[in-house]
Amino acid sequence: MTYQEKKSIVSIMSAILIFVLYCLFMYPRYPGEGAEASEVFHYWGTFVLYLTLFSIVAHIIISIIFNIVIRITTKEKEPGFADELDKLIDLKAFRNSFFVFVIGFILAMGSLVFYQPSHVMFIILISSGFISDVIGSVTRLYHYRRGV
Repeated sequence: MTYQEKKSIVSIMSAILIFVLYCLFMYPRYPGEGAEASEVFHYWGTFVLYLTLFSIVAHIIISIIFNIVIRITTKEKEPGFADELDKLIDLKAFRNSFFVFVIGFILAMGSLVFYQPSHVMFIILISSGFISDVIGSVTRLYHYRRGV
């Protein structure tokens, strides 16, 4: 298994782990029924902002730990350059990830058009962000294994 395949697998697992742990942490803090709109929007704003920050920091830490473990166990270094294949795979992964997020964004805005509660929009947006992250990593793994 190549370095890029291992990195993609770790990225998939870490995205799922980060998202699930964060949702389990934030779920009990939901204001609940009868809460004022300002409290609900504050909750969702906090949810999205902290998820973004937490996710970035956690991905950086996991990436550093991954590189250290790979270096110790296999003596393999992170490739210092990206060739045309790596760039093409990254572009395809970005395209798929972006497509999933845009579809999720359109669905989230559509939920407002059909008079759904505001929390539905936030759940769709957050879920599409998570799914787009996973789809990008899965696409990367697929193309490194199967080719372009």
